Amino acid sequence: MPEGAILSDEGATGSGGTLAATAGAAPHDHLALTGGSIGQGIPLATGAAVASPGRKVICLQGDGGAMYTLQALWTQAREKLDVTTVILANRSYAILNVELGRVGALNAGPKALSMFDLSGPGLDFVALARGLGVEASRAETAEAFEAQFAAAMREPGPRLIEVML
Repeated sequence: MPEGAILSDEGATGSGGTLAATAGAAPHDHLALTGGSIGQGIPLATGAAVASPGRKVICLQGDGGAMYTLQALWTQAREKLDVTTVILANRSYAILNVELGRVGALNAGPKALSMFDLSGPGLDFVALARGLGVEASRAETAEAFEAQFAAAMREPGPRLIEVML
């Protein structure tokens, strides 16, 4: 991350190590999910970019939560905002599966569990982002992600990287 970056972190189940991983990073602001809702990450990053022109904004977003507010990518494209959105794609509303356990629904049936599965039909965040005017790529390895992220940090956004978990 470049110095002065703003990190919008809503990868509820996919970015648990973000604080530890960024502890030695250049000074930056960290906007975290405060709990209770999903879908804030992309619009929060959009607002941060509007409020802080000239600063790189990085959005860590789970694929489930992204489906709530994906249209904010269009605003990023329209306003030419410098936001790099990293979709953590585990093909599940994983946090909702966690919440089932928290409320004691330990033996949910197949129909209930299918409600949290994002694989049928499959989501293609690269195509979705491009359809909203945002440059996009997919990373299936750590090395691919590293190269794509480094390129996104060098160039102004908006940009989306779908990371297959």
